[in-house]
Amino acid sequence: MRILIGNHIDPSIRERGDMRAWTQRLLWFARPGDLLILCCEPDAAFVDYALAHTGVKREELTVLATPAGAWGDRLLDPASLTVPGFVEQVRAALGPAGAVSEVFALWPSAAVARLAEALDVADRFPGAAFFGQGGGEIGNNKANFRALAAAAGVPILPGRVCRSLTEAIEATDALLKDSASGAVVVKQAHNGAGVGNQLLVREVEIAVDHVGARHLHHLAPGPDGIAAYWAKRWPWASGEGRWPVVIEEFAPGADAVYSEHYASNEGTRATETGRLLYVGRRLSHQVVPLDGVTEPVRAALLDGGARLAEAYRAFGYRGHLSADALVLPGGSVVFTEVNAQVSGSLHIYQSIAHGIVDVTAAPARQVVEYHVPPTWAVPSFAAFLTALDELGLAYDPATRTGVIVSMPAIPLAPGEPVQFVFCLAYDPAEGHAAAFDRLDAHFASVPAGTYDASQHIGTGAASFSS
Repeated sequence: MRILIGNHIDPSIRERGDMRAWTQRLLWFARPGDLLILCCEPDAAFVDYALAHTGVKREELTVLATPAGAWGDRLLDPASLTVPGFVEQVRAALGPAGAVSEVFALWPSAAVARLAEALDVADRFPGAAFFGQGGGEIGNNKANFRALAAAAGVPILPGRVCRSLTEAIEATDALLKDSASGAVVVKQAHNGAGVGNQLLVREVEIAVDHVGARHLHHLAPGPDGIAAYWAKRWPWASGEGRWPVVIEEFAPGADAVYSEHYASNEGTRATETGRLLYVGRRLSHQVVPLDGVTEPVRAALLDGGARLAEAYRAFGYRGHLSADALVLPGGSVVFTEVNAQVSGSLHIYQSIAHGIVDVTAAPARQVVEYHVPPTWAVPSFAAFLTALDELGLAYDPATRTGVIVSMPAIPLAPGEPVQFVFCLAYDPAEGHAAAFDRLDAHFASVPAGTYDASQHIGTGAASFSS
């Protein structure tokens, strides 16, 4: 039996909103006999749907919801994992044998380590001692990444780690003077999918889709413009002074890719490579396995990812990690961050691409995962599945093509369209655009020409200011 925990980054590090749907991707990792811990009862329709694809029976799993904490059932409160009554509930669910082979968590929280210790299975949670002392924050801090990458000899973009407003002003001025693009990227130490990044540009024309920076700012000319920007944005960038801030050179025309690895006591191993694509400055879709790159690029990506994985393993990290990188127009590879956690890619390649679709078999297949665009109006999970059937796009095991919905479609507020992600298995020779376009024609509610990205992405909204 394994204990699988559907948590997210500890709110003490970064506040999150409603994560009920996103954390239920835990179902894709479930095997017969597993015990799953979630912040709420899982969506019944999604449970049936996901398990029908994996072949696991509902009665072969035990699912527990943690006591409601500070965020109700929207987010797993780390403190709820060690409430004495809940610990006893978990212990009872393990049964008389209590044989636990592994403790697996989406986020390497100290609270998970404390739960494992309370259950006398800390040795089954890889890296428990490190995570128990707050190691999850160390491994997922973008400022720490730059230091570790430099020590490991892994190529990164020119930049600086700044711990004060004065440093940020000086670094921005110096990098802009040396930058061929006339732009820099500001990065929060803790955030994801470009939401914590802001592109500072001298010329408005540089504001492109693919940069992975949700926010944009047009700098006023001269050093006064830089000082004015930081006087306003330092609290945002530094989390009210809690974290250092990364400022690095902007690389226009780059492709976003990643190399995922697993770090264990014995060493590290590569698990998959993939590509990230952005539309309207928001993560739109990702593709596995990685294609369309030269062998030198692939080798550089794997080599750099392996060196980073070894560096993270050396200081105590254990588990899955993703080394994000850019392929520059000239073909060189530079690394931008490491996500030392179960990333949003693991279920795509491990469970769906390799476990269900079997992309290594003939004929060749690839898998792309799309975020439902904010231009779509999908009323419900059931409505989406019905549309897949009507359009002939539901996953077909015989052809190994079609759509597999990756997480439940839970509205954030009554009456609102649902936001979720879905995978599409396809023939690489045919591509995935035609299938996506059919869904787009069915669900799009806001004409593309009138869509304003800054108005439709909630608390992480894109912004362009000057």
